[in-house]
Amino acid sequence: MRCILVDDEPLALDVLSSYLEKVEGVQLVARCTNPLEAIRILSEEAIDLVFLDIEMPNLSGIDLVKSLDRLPQFIFTTAYPQYALEGFDLNATDYLVKPVPFPRFLKAIARAKEKHEAGQKPTEIKANATLAVPQESLPDFIFVKSEYENIKINTADIKYLQGLKDYIKIYTNQGDKAILTLSSFKELLDKLPGSHFLRVHRSYVVNINAIRAVQKSKILIGDIRIPIGETYKEEVLKQLNIS
Repeated sequence: MRCILVDDEPLALDVLSSYLEKVEGVQLVARCTNPLEAIRILSEEAIDLVFLDIEMPNLSGIDLVKSLDRLPQFIFTTAYPQYALEGFDLNATDYLVKPVPFPRFLKAIARAKEKHEAGQKPTEIKANATLAVPQESLPDFIFVKSEYENIKINTADIKYLQGLKDYIKIYTNQGDKAILTLSSFKELLDKLPGSHFLRVHRSYVVNINAIRAVQKSKILIGDIRIPIGETYKEEVLKQLNIS
């Protein structure tokens, strides 16, 4: 993966640079202290991953992401954890709070590599077509806490997840009633295979294998129509290999 670092603090760049030197498979292309310089590089170079500070003069990291037509993967780095929700609403690969511990950095890199490798082997799909992802490649099951018990769910049976503030509704092939769990999308997605589960809206994650068809701004899972959020649309179409 080709990577750039964007942060107005040279010390923060030094820390991330030293971390990247210890990781195989990631090439550091540039270090940017100016977000406008980063925009220029992103327009001229093929970049797969951006480590991006949020609080910068002239242009915030969030505004930088919103200004791009073609989005690489990006991982936010900041000393302000209150920005995490907005970061994930922009489909960030991860969110690191400074000072960044090396083990946490490695976890973010592993997640980025997984998404990158999945993007190199996209699922062949066309609009209004049935999808087919091999079920045997999915992990067998996860456990989620619901009320007073831990419920076992086969990951292949999950159709989609719906977020409701602090709770997640998990819809499966095993009946119409959803399983309600006190969790966040991030916690659940950490347990699920990233190549098969896709965030399509701030309130929805879908199992790619369960998609029956894709319309202009909707995903069909059975008879259920799930909206595709505007900030997610480009990445969703990219991941589903729809032009």
